[in-house]
Amino acid sequence: MVGYHQVETAVRMGMLTRERDNAAASAEALRLLTEFLPADAATVIAYDPFTETHFKLAGINCPERVARLLSVEFVNSPWYQDLLTAPLPPTASSEIGRSYRNGWFYQECVRAAGLRDAMGGALRSHGRYVGMIHLTTERAEAYTTEARQLLASLLPPLAALADSRSRAVQDLPDAASAVLVSRGRVVDLPGRDRPAMMGDDAFLRLLAEFGDAGGERLRLMWLAGDQDWHRVELSHHQTAGGPTLQAILVRAHPATPPYGLSLRELEVLTRATMGQTDQAIADELFLSLRTVHSHVQHVLRKTGTASRAEAAALAIRAGLLCPVPGGLKHFIQSAR
Repeated sequence: MVGYHQVETAVRMGMLTRERDNAAASAEALRLLTEFLPADAATVIAYDPFTETHFKLAGINCPERVARLLSVEFVNSPWYQDLLTAPLPPTASSEIGRSYRNGWFYQECVRAAGLRDAMGGALRSHGRYVGMIHLTTERAEAYTTEARQLLASLLPPLAALADSRSRAVQDLPDAASAVLVSRGRVVDLPGRDRPAMMGDDAFLRLLAEFGDAGGERLRLMWLAGDQDWHRVELSHHQTAGGPTLQAILVRAHPATPPYGLSLRELEVLTRATMGQTDQAIADELFLSLRTVHSHVQHVLRKTGTASRAEAAALAIRAGLLCPVPGGLKHFIQSAR
């Protein structure tokens, strides 16, 4: 039966999801777990949705060799399928459908280390598989039905710690759409729509340039379609610590351009912020020099700035930019 101490532990684990360091928070969660469940060794193996591989997120007395076996060989075994489908976390003694005790993993990794019982559970966050947890102990027949029920009750907060996708949306406004992008692969985030500009080839080229430049953060305006303006922010997101490590968080929400600026005025302001002269802007946008000068004056008046330099500083600070591929180096802060 789940008691007061288990509920308190679940709450404390939930609070750990606010921590920035997934690995350290997961290690602390394992320590809390072993306060009332027998475990001479414990491991959280997380799933990286970008590379579709497993990796050790945190462990207590878990040799790297065992962590690698769990991350590679175990996930291709029939016991892994048992772990995914069992109504309760399976144990070495429960033997769901197959003889786990006679299998290579138990013999080579569990029994060879002097351990007698093992228990594992699948971690799911928002209905998505995000990893697994394994506990082992020197005590024979230690993981009773009650122990399995206790672990099952604590799988949700453990899953939240292993799920870097959920952590990416913690501080986003309710109306914001968002995705994570790494190495050209897009991973949707729970409860969030995919930003409209993710279907725009020009934006995807801009995104790739941001990643190649080691950009840390960039705010901009983007026109999706003919009249749907969005305020967009690109930033690096630290994943749970697996092979991906770094991904780009793309978040966006509908917003009209501040200060009543038009598309053309934003384009002129963006190029002025890049340091282009009025003549260079005119040549690039196929405008007359007089028209560009008029747009610059309109920008200064609308934004209440006294000079091009002051307007440029405001543009970067407030994200009043409509950059095109090839020009990001003028705006992004480098993370390298």
